[in-house]
Formats: sequence, C-alpha cells, structure tokens
Amino acid sequence: MPLKSIILDCERMKYSNTGLYHYCLNLGRNLEICLDSGKEELFFYTPTDAQTWTKSRQNHITQYSFHKLVSPNTTKFNIWHASHQDSEYIPYRNSKIKMILTVHDLNFLYNDQKSNWKKNVKVIKLQKRIDRADAIICISEFTKQDLIRNCELSDKPIYVIYNGSNALTKAELSNDSYRPVKSFIFTLGVINRKKNYQAILPLLKAGNLELVIAGKIENSDYYQSIYLQAEKNGVRNQIHIVGPISESEKSWYFHHCYAFILPSLSEGFGLTAIEAMSCGKPVFLSNRTSLPEVGGNAAFYFGSFDEEYMIKVFREGMDRYSKEYLSDKIIKYASKFSWEKAAKEYLQVYRTFY
Repeated sequence: MPLKSIILDCERMKYSNTGLYHYCLNLGRNLEICLDSGKEELFFYTPTDAQTWTKSRQNHITQYSFHKLVSPNTTKFNIWHASHQDSEYIPYRNSKIKMILTVHDLNFLYNDQKSNWKKNVKVIKLQKRIDRADAIICISEFTKQDLIRNCELSDKPIYVIYNGSNALTKAELSNDSYRPVKSFIFTLGVINRKKNYQAILPLLKAGNLELVIAGKIENSDYYQSIYLQAEKNGVRNQIHIVGPISESEKSWYFHHCYAFILPSLSEGFGLTAIEAMSCGKPVFLSNRTSLPEVGGNAAFYFGSFDEEYMIKVFREGMDRYSKEYLSDKIIKYASKFSWEKAAKEYLQVYRTFY
C-alpha cells in the first residue's frame, strides 16, 4: 500500500521569533518523530530560508508568493494541513486533497479599534477556508466555541488540541541585551493594544520593580503610549521595551523574572504563560477569553484592571507563591502541555482520512 502523504503548511516560518514560527517548528519536529514511517510520510511547505530544521531538506516544498494565485502541484498528496486560519495558501483547486485547518483565535472580534465592517470581512474570509476544510482543529475550547458562534461548520469534525510548551534553550543574554538592575516583571508578545501592557504599570510603583516587555512592535502609537502612561505613573525609568528577542534571551528573562504577567484582552491560547510556568514562575493573567482555560489553577487572575485591585491580587499572589512553595506545582502543571502529545493527537486526526 502506498504511503499517505501529508503536507504541513509552514509558510509563516518566514517570520522568525513569532508564535506561529515556533508552532510550525515544534509541531513539525514532533510529527516527524511520532509518525508511522510504514504508513505515512510528512512534507513541509516552507520558505527557502526555513528548510534546515527537519531531518532532510528533500521533504520540503518551497513556498513562493505567486502560489497565492497559482497553487503548487498537490496531486500526489493526500492531506494539506493549513496551520493557521489566515493562510493565503489553500488548495482550493484540488478538491481531492483533504484539508485540515487549524484555527488559533478569533481575536479580531474583540478589537474595539476594528469596525464591524472589517470584522465581517474577516469572518467571510475565514468562512471560505472553513468551507474548503474537511476537519478543523482549534487550540483551545474557547476558540472552538468562538468559531461555533460565529461561523457555519456544516457538521464538519472539530477537535481541540492544545499547544505544547516550547522547550527553552540555554538562558543567556548577549552584550547588547538589556539586563535588569533590580527584580523585574516580564511579559512577552507583540506590542499592540490587545496585550494591555499599560495595566501592569501601577504594580511597579507598589513593588519597586522593573518591567521588561519583549516582542515585535506592531503598533507604534501604542508603543509610545505605554511610555507616556509610565511617565504619568512616575515609573518611566522602570520600564524597558526591548523589542524582538532571541530564544536564549527569552529563556534568560523567563528564568530570572520575579513574575510573569499577561493582562491581555484576548488570546487564543496564551503559550507564553505556559513557558513561564515551565520555569516555575508565578503567572498573573487577565480572566479574559482562553487564559483561564489554559492557566487553570496554576495561575493568578485579574478580574478587572482597577489599579488598587490589581495591586491587591499581585501582592496576595506573590505572598501565596512564597509561603506555599508553589514553584514545583506550577512546573508540574506546565508539563501537561507537550508537543509530543499534540503531535500524536494531530496524527490521529490525519488518520481519520486514510
């Protein structure tokens, strides 16, 4: 019997040090380990500069921008796995290849800066990809329910598969890295309004702490507003937005931070929280969207962004963390999020089609 051929769309690996880059990297590597080489083979649809991380370069299909108009030849393949809901590389013209679509979030629905017209346009585009899909995978139960409420699934099979926790590399700063001079709060993610980073600022004054924010600056106006708000709070010298960071820098900040805080207004999963937990760190999250589902009872939550309330939650959480020696419990909780486990669950979905 011929091997069943699976293509994992890794087009977004052209953007290094992003969540989707590491999603493709970690899922792809673990799929290679877990697949049954007697039944199936795995290929990767990747940019030319992202083809050295697998066992062989021979199993890569090179992604080109013109594939948005003329799809690559997929006639010899059985499954196309579109790895994110906004992918522009969908095999619409090949109706024989089975397509699996992973939906990470519908965060645009919670963006007050986006008009209803723009939100509707995004829903229509997503619906087109759902209509082409033969199965759908969501990275959280919250995202699944969001999808059910806002799109027509037509009885398509839908699964929830949690992301794994990314393995942290050697913790190391470079000579150019910012090295905090006092205890610091760490947070990580693209710099845009939904991350709600300015809500952390009052905690700096209350605890005489620094704040290190890492991530790509997606909204320059919001970036400037954080510093303006810090000036008003009298903590301008305690905040450091360091931009994109390497894996070793990220690991250093996770391992050395006083606490990790993600007061985000919308998340499809919240992987950075699990990464912080894997280091045994106290994690404080907003109680919005998927974060309570992912953080479980191993995190502390802000039910509102009132300054005095947040200070109270933070102080009480840090006190509990210290007195109850919660580090080991938090590490154990984070260990449930495994890329090996995720890969095995993805393979189970693939195998429903052969």
